[in-house]
Amino acid sequence: MIIKKLLIANRGEIASRVISSAQDMGISCVAIYTQDDANSPYVKEADEAYKLEGSYLDAKEIISIAKNSGSHAIHPGYGFLSENAGFANSVKKAGIIWIGPSGNVIKKMGDKITSKKLAEKAGVPTLPMTSDAKDAKKIGYPILVKASAGGGGKGMRIVEDPKKLKESISAAEREAESGFGDKRVFLERYVEKSRHIEIQILGDSFGNVVHLGERECSIQRRHQKIVEESPSTVIDQELREKIGSAAVQLASALKYESAGTVEFLFDDKTKEFFFLEVNTRLQVEHPVTEEVTGLDLVKEQIKIAQGNELEFVQDDVELIGSSIEVRLYAEDPANEFLPVTGDIIAFDPCDNPSVRWDVGIEKGTVVSSNFDPMLGKVISYAETREEAAQKLALALERSHFGGMRTNRDYLISILRSEDFLIGKTTTDFIERVNLNTEIDLSEKEIFDHAVAVAMWNQAKNRENASVLSNIQSGWHNARLPYQKVDLIFGDDVIEVKYKSKRGGDFCLSDDALVRIYEFDDESIDIEIDGKRIISKITYHEGKFLIQTIKGDLLFEMKERFESSSINEIAGGLTAPMPGKVVDVPVKKNESVKSGQTLVILEAMKMEHKVTAPSDGNVKEVLIAVGDQVESGSTLVILED
Repeated sequence: MIIKKLLIANRGEIASRVISSAQDMGISCVAIYTQDDANSPYVKEADEAYKLEGSYLDAKEIISIAKNSGSHAIHPGYGFLSENAGFANSVKKAGIIWIGPSGNVIKKMGDKITSKKLAEKAGVPTLPMTSDAKDAKKIGYPILVKASAGGGGKGMRIVEDPKKLKESISAAEREAESGFGDKRVFLERYVEKSRHIEIQILGDSFGNVVHLGERECSIQRRHQKIVEESPSTVIDQELREKIGSAAVQLASALKYESAGTVEFLFDDKTKEFFFLEVNTRLQVEHPVTEEVTGLDLVKEQIKIAQGNELEFVQDDVELIGSSIEVRLYAEDPANEFLPVTGDIIAFDPCDNPSVRWDVGIEKGTVVSSNFDPMLGKVISYAETREEAAQKLALALERSHFGGMRTNRDYLISILRSEDFLIGKTTTDFIERVNLNTEIDLSEKEIFDHAVAVAMWNQAKNRENASVLSNIQSGWHNARLPYQKVDLIFGDDVIEVKYKSKRGGDFCLSDDALVRIYEFDDESIDIEIDGKRIISKITYHEGKFLIQTIKGDLLFEMKERFESSSINEIAGGLTAPMPGKVVDVPVKKNESVKSGQTLVILEAMKMEHKVTAPSDGNVKEVLIAVGDQVESGSTLVILED
């Protein structure tokens, strides 16, 4: 059957990605959205859009919308219901084409315990594992606790101390129950010096299965990938054929149809590889495979779902050049990569060097705590890995976007680091390599850009003045003090003092000369003591986002008169991010030890612990399980 109309059962950048390829094939696209996504780009990119009364997990409502809209097929993207066998079966039962493998395959591979047994049966090497905590010693520490129905790092814990195994299993079970509706976990041997290697597969209904080479996705935080690339620096052609053949062997045994990924753990010391899981969907990192193979995986999925045979065989597949992808997250790398929320006040990707932006945001997007903190991906391609890394780093630096903390600066640090450039990208990369988590600028460079912000602000004020607008800023006929602006930058306050000179120039308090060559609503061209700065500037509700040669800086205007009504509660422990309270393992008047868990929050699908900074007694517990709290909310009051 030819698919003429396609419903995308997802949101954000993956919905935009699917829409782009489907429309290029002449297929009309239907989007679904909740109120949080009412103004998201993908909703406007689709040919039709329908508001959900429930959520993106409401299979019954999604199928109803598909039928009422006349959609011939449903593409699940990734996350949400993409690996839900029941949903896949219900879609087919409703007479709608399911773009993905069968519900039977999803069910088998969605259970990591079952999938491992099937891999062993197919002759694919696996790591020692057990479902019984009593057998932990047989595997040996360190151990990895993993959710049986998991993915994306959820429901996963590394355990080095046997005393912490029970606590880790409980936390993984809670996270698995919340994220997948299945609390089962298992234990697996943890390989410390390893790489995450995955093989992209395609299978059709005629029994043809091919692999499209490997991706390396070893650089992770909280077991979630942040940098992916193809090909891997440690996989040569001989090993590629060996690991690729293992993936095809398993896929063939499953009678796999559609796109999928067979994931392996590669031991950097022994050069052995072990089966981890099969992702029965499109992967977040699929663009790097597209870049080096020249194939469009979404189009291939649609062709297979329409009953077409693969148009190529294994010998036709060739990996040319190098591609690297980084994931942009709304998170604070300097604060243990905790997720953050806020407004995207600017989004202006650079066009030179040319890279691919697969994103679900635009200027004005509000990032809430209701969804995963990933904002999108940026992908580069070049003839060599080194050039691909340099292009991607420069593109990130030259793009003007932000308004809240993201991991953009940290990603740039990774791409420019020596360890990354020489291929030392094992899974311990983040812990092993001490990189800058924020933009790498000197104090003088930061101050100069604060001056540029102050000059832009005064120029805009004069332009918008309703009285004596023809008189230059700071004009006077007597000796008067400098004008002063206080700008908050992180935890610091930067004071900029200036006064105007004849001819329109300005003088700073250190006698540095400032000349404005040009300015408009979105930029300034300024010279500060002989140094030229041409920057994009975005203003939003007291915040100034200014572009530098290494990225963007965010300044905030300090209020002249601060409120005296804000008082911190002595001993109060606050929420590090907005989230939901999922556990409060302490009670009022209870004695606690330093490091003991007091509250567990769930934010953006991940758990985060609030621990006691010292020994003490719990004076007050101000929250309960199920409460939604804002960042900075007082949770528990602790007495020494």
